[in-house]
Amino acid sequence: MVTVPEEPSGQAPAAVWAPVGRPLLSLALTSMMDDVGAHSGAVYLRRGEEPVLEMAVVAGLPRSFAAPWERVGLSAPIPVAEAARERRLVWVGGEEDMARRYPRIAVVLPYPFALAALPVATGSRVYGSVFVTWPGSHPTELSERERQELTAACDRLALRLERAAAQNLSLRAEADVVDAGPLSGIADTLGTLEAARMVARLPYGLCSLDLSGRVGFANAAAADLLGVPVSRLLGSQLWATLPWLNDPMYEERYRAALISQNATSFVALRPPSQWLSFRMYPSTTGLSVRISRARAVSEMGPADPRSGDAPTRLVSMSQALSLAGALTETVSVQDVVALVADEIAPAVGSQALALLGARAGRLHVLGHHGYPDPHTVEQFDGMPLSEPNPGGHAVTHGVPAFFESWEQLKHLYPARHAGRDGFAAWAFLPLIASGRPVGACVLAYTEPHAFSTHERAVLTSLAGLIAQALDRALLYDVKHKLAHGLQAALLPHSLPSLPGIEATARYLPATRGMEIGGDFYDLVPSPPLPTAVIGDVQGHNVTAAGLMGQIRTAVRAYTTVGQEPAEVMRSTNRLLIDLGSELFASCLYLRLDPARGRAVMARAGHPPPLLRRADGRVRVLDLAGGPLLGIDESATYPTTEVELSPGCVLALYTDGLIETPGVDIEDAVAQLGTRLGEAGDRPLEELADELVGHYAAAEERIDDVALLLLRASPPGG
Repeated sequence: MVTVPEEPSGQAPAAVWAPVGRPLLSLALTSMMDDVGAHSGAVYLRRGEEPVLEMAVVAGLPRSFAAPWERVGLSAPIPVAEAARERRLVWVGGEEDMARRYPRIAVVLPYPFALAALPVATGSRVYGSVFVTWPGSHPTELSERERQELTAACDRLALRLERAAAQNLSLRAEADVVDAGPLSGIADTLGTLEAARMVARLPYGLCSLDLSGRVGFANAAAADLLGVPVSRLLGSQLWATLPWLNDPMYEERYRAALISQNATSFVALRPPSQWLSFRMYPSTTGLSVRISRARAVSEMGPADPRSGDAPTRLVSMSQALSLAGALTETVSVQDVVALVADEIAPAVGSQALALLGARAGRLHVLGHHGYPDPHTVEQFDGMPLSEPNPGGHAVTHGVPAFFESWEQLKHLYPARHAGRDGFAAWAFLPLIASGRPVGACVLAYTEPHAFSTHERAVLTSLAGLIAQALDRALLYDVKHKLAHGLQAALLPHSLPSLPGIEATARYLPATRGMEIGGDFYDLVPSPPLPTAVIGDVQGHNVTAAGLMGQIRTAVRAYTTVGQEPAEVMRSTNRLLIDLGSELFASCLYLRLDPARGRAVMARAGHPPPLLRRADGRVRVLDLAGGPLLGIDESATYPTTEVELSPGCVLALYTDGLIETPGVDIEDAVAQLGTRLGEAGDRPLEELADELVGHYAAAEERIDDVALLLLRASPPGG
């Protein structure tokens, strides 16, 4: 615990220092809260130069409420980190403001409250930051008096921490301030015995909970209604003692009451058939709970959807966290559209949705679901953001728009919505990621829909999560398109026709990463004899693909100048080493001589080719060879001459076609040879499809697959 030393003579003025031995942080925090009427807060400290803030003390709330943010990075998108990072006061004026700017916090704490975060810093160093919160009834703007009080308090705390650091005093976490304070005025007007008699006479149950939810008092009526003796209730949490209250929804109402400082209530079934009503009255010292009998839920009238007393939870915390987790798993834009359609829209009661992107000053339809007539969505495609329309307004201004009826929408946008789209209410939610708009999410409802304050905050929070996922997906789709474009440019668009040789090829990218790799093949009709090559550069990224393009170009160049197969491999190996790449490559090079029925091969660490003779027998060509390209500058690559008589099929492939977890490589090659032998004398295109069929249908391929088939034609064929 940090304690403040006595004031040295002739140094800082006494007003800067607290009395000797008293905890510095908790005193500064509680004093700050008292000055501005805040009901909770926390102090974060920065450890040395490490870009991390650690919660040192909490006041007014259980630490568990802020557990996800006990230790946060300075770059984290939350108010305390932003305040320290930018050395400024950060103000969040309420539930909707929190949902729009900090959706991650709003998902975990979807309650009405206001928050201010400030840096604790001197001119030379940031020591940490502070946040304080007010009930949801606080005005949406911070008053000038509150701003000055908070700023001055943080400046004083920074000076004290600077002094402590100068004297090498350790700065450690202090005990949280969650104990009940004095009951001002009550002790003078009501004796303890008379208070107990008064409570006993009341016809309903009463409980007192501390800030951690533990029961400090319960009258006999409460024990009777709950069905347990008072002795079992004292010191425990209601939802821990009573199994039928052990539901996150009930605990969530307690959290809502403490954070918002508004009375909340819920109804629960005490088995087998007794409904009880719980109403919680919060203060800065805990909660008072009134318990009474309630009518059965089926007998109760419908709740007012705008009621802030006990709002129907549109999306539970567990649902919100589940949806957030699901959004992190999306990859492409269509993945995001599908997830929003399948999980988020049903969860919030929407019957249709559209995701709109913003590019070059115009809206673009990225995907939609649930619209009977797609034209009603496609009207947005290419629409200028400057043209009056709710989607463009949400993107341009970053403010959500909620239309509870057709009349509301038509009143504001009469020209754009002259025709009905079959729906009666809409939510236009801006999708903002990293402070910039990436689009808008449109949710449509078949019936007029009153959007409560809570519902608007939840939808805005979910929009923030959707925006993060969509931003990643848009970037992925761009990279994916770039990768496939690069791959297509580096591989041959078609294979040339060669006299005496029939050829076909297949390429399947890996389904992980960028779906681009270093597998390549080529067929070069260079005189006097054509050549074929297949290879595999280590890796599945743009670097591997770029190196693959260089190797393929080098092989073509060395072939064109007339080098022999062994020399082509040696030259390519030296080039790869000279390029200074840390990647290696395997390669198989063939010079074809169909007139003589022969082929000369050189191999650099590549899987052995398969030869299927005209009689159907298959042989693994265990060729002599050298090491992988790019390893040994002095490596040599001996050549082997093999049969290529009419009707023979040579199968050249990369390891992606044979490597399977748990299967020995020699067994995998043998299995491929078996499939080649059993395929019969099919046309070469069908044979290629047969050999890669299993891999083409697989949802996941951990490696690229390349296959080049060569068949020697009979004379005149």
